[in-house]
Amino acid sequence: MQLPITHITLYKHGVGFFERRGQVQGEAIELTFREEEMNDVLKSLIAIDAGPGQVLGVDFATLQSREERLAGCSVRLGSRRSLRDLLRSLRGRRVTLRLRDSEPCTGTLVGLDEPAKSRPLDEGWVSLLVDDSEQVMRIALGQLQGVEIRDERGAADLRYFLKTSLGQERDRHVTLHLTPGSHELMVGYVAPAPTWRVSYRLVLDESGALLLGWGIFDNSLDEDLRGISLSLVAGMPISFIYDLYTPFTPERPLIKETGRAAAAPVAFEAAQAKAAPQMLEMVGAAAPAPAPPIPRKRAVRMSRDSLAEAQPVAAQGESLGELFQYVIQTPVTVGRGQSAMVPIVSADLRYRKDLLYNGAKQAAHPVATLRVPNDSGLTLERGPVTVVDDGEYVGEAILPFTAAGGEIVVPYAVELGVEVKEERRSRRELYRLAIKGAYMNMEEWDIRQRIYRLHSKSGRELAVLIEHPRSGPYELFQTPSPAESTPSAWRFAVNVPPYQSVALTVQERRLVSRSEELRRQTHASLQRYLQQGLMNRRQHDRLIKLLTLYDALEDYAQKLQRLAKEREQLYRQQEQIRENLGALGQTGQEGALRGQYVARLQASEAQLQSLNKQEAELKAMVRQVERDIEARLKAL
Repeated sequence: MQLPITHITLYKHGVGFFERRGQVQGEAIELTFREEEMNDVLKSLIAIDAGPGQVLGVDFATLQSREERLAGCSVRLGSRRSLRDLLRSLRGRRVTLRLRDSEPCTGTLVGLDEPAKSRPLDEGWVSLLVDDSEQVMRIALGQLQGVEIRDERGAADLRYFLKTSLGQERDRHVTLHLTPGSHELMVGYVAPAPTWRVSYRLVLDESGALLLGWGIFDNSLDEDLRGISLSLVAGMPISFIYDLYTPFTPERPLIKETGRAAAAPVAFEAAQAKAAPQMLEMVGAAAPAPAPPIPRKRAVRMSRDSLAEAQPVAAQGESLGELFQYVIQTPVTVGRGQSAMVPIVSADLRYRKDLLYNGAKQAAHPVATLRVPNDSGLTLERGPVTVVDDGEYVGEAILPFTAAGGEIVVPYAVELGVEVKEERRSRRELYRLAIKGAYMNMEEWDIRQRIYRLHSKSGRELAVLIEHPRSGPYELFQTPSPAESTPSAWRFAVNVPPYQSVALTVQERRLVSRSEELRRQTHASLQRYLQQGLMNRRQHDRLIKLLTLYDALEDYAQKLQRLAKEREQLYRQQEQIRENLGALGQTGQEGALRGQYVARLQASEAQLQSLNKQEAELKAMVRQVERDIEARLKAL
């Protein structure tokens, strides 16, 4: 007996909670699951006996293939020669053979003699050792009408083979063991299930909007669902697969016996007592009050009111804290392998139409959008929505996940009557100066500018909301105030007259800082800062004098470099002269030339002394200028 399913709760993340209920007689009941469901079933199975009996335990077959499960079974039957396979498997066991034209024969089955492949199959022979005799009877296979197995092991193996073959390779059985007697059994468990979906219709007229929603779900079970209760849950509880079905034996380290010595005494510090953790009470949000019904009038054509009357909703919304549940009020029947749609939403709502432009989502044109406050008291799951306006199809959109009280934004059509072009610019503007030590700290505005140019091709005035992305560190300035804002964008209202063009300039800025050495400034830059009011005349003049000192310091540095080059050149000349002196003799022409080289060497020594004197003077002047610079920096 298979307990019938009485209730299903479906979620959006690929699982469902299934509840089976029914009256059971006996001490056991078997439930069948697919192999891929077993981990979830073992993780979540609940069994309750609401009557006087009890659930004693649960057992299930260990994860094995069909061949592994039949490994110890003595009976193996093929799909085409099952009787012959049975007789061959029962060899050596006591059986009773029931024959067509004579009395049954009981004995030990000796074996089966197969005919040649070219002969008919019923010409085979069965050999039987008759009980209480030494006689082996040879019975024509064509006379055999039935086989009664007298050996309990053989009969058990046959039953086990047939039971194993009955279930598909993916089927697994779970047995609930019960106390004797009758039971009012309830079994609940989580198992994989296709996610439920939702589709909406938004029907508009001049008096309001009717939102209709249908929940779509699939029966992927191997059984029909008849008159069950159904709940569809919006939201996403945490769920995962944990392998409880596959046997697992961890490896353990191998420890060898070793010699032992008496252990020395050890001591541990006592742990400090800890306060008991506080219990936090979790309270789910109260369910919102349903919207009061709105009187409807009957219309001949397809309208908001006629649809509301023709498709009543038999579903109730319930808040489950972080989740929201649609409870279908009428019994649901869905055949195996079929799907169904059930109405879950019917709500009269207010709406307004806007043209929203966002170049990142729809380039060049704004999008006709419905702005609908969710006053239905229901949490709306994400799903496609078809928009019908005044009885005509006007577009489609994706309705986002929207909690009760939120706003539904439905962009359903592109407005080709307005063309939008964007132009982007950026610049830096100096905002403030501060001098600290030898550095000038500058604060600048990093400015980004975006110009939206809108051109109308329509004969009517159009109001467009320009959606401009918000950047965290940037602020608006010299820009019209936004009509509204979202967490990620500002929206600016722009009216576009018929066949005319208008522009909206959005400017954002942020303050950035950088530092420059005072010595890298120029007279022109200081003059510009003075004209911009970033410094006064006194500061300007002091910095000009400071720059003069820096210029002098640079001039002295260049002169010192020139002296160093001259000294290096004199060193090379002296080295050459010394090499030449080493090669000349003391008398004659070589002696005369030697005297000239000596004179030149003496002259270069004099030049070196002069260079050293100039270098010392320049270094003294550098030190003086550096002291003056340090003093002026302190004065600044």
